[in-house]
Amino acid sequence: MSEDKIITAHINETGQSNYAVSIDVSGHIFTGDEPEGAGGKNLGPAPYDLLTAALGECTAMTVRWYALQQKWPLEKVEVTLTFQKIDKVGVFKKHISVQGDLLTEDQRKKLIEIAAKCPVQRTLEGKIEITTV
Repeated sequence: MSEDKIITAHINETGQSNYAVSIDVSGHIFTGDEPEGAGGKNLGPAPYDLLTAALGECTAMTVRWYALQQKWPLEKVEVTLTFQKIDKVGVFKKHISVQGDLLTEDQRKKLIEIAAKCPVQRTLEGKIEITTV
């Protein structure tokens, strides 16, 4: 994503549950909600579900992008993440699986290294500014 690109998301309550919202971002429309145990009806992913998924999506795409740039024989990349708050600190744990019988051990190591450099991870680890109006 270029630095000057603006992404706009529009979120609107649906009334389907106490917290259900319609999310419209970049031409994609889907539902967000809280789980039943948190007062919602579990009609869609909760905010931290989406944040965790965004990090995983970006990680997989970054690994694929790098393999394509290098013309490496990556057959499939799979990312599994967990997120939890521990002592008020958000902790993500990523497990990355790179598949490809023709990948060398050095290529596998490099792809795992590249996985930590995805733009969403860099944003989460960097300085963030939020303005509420």
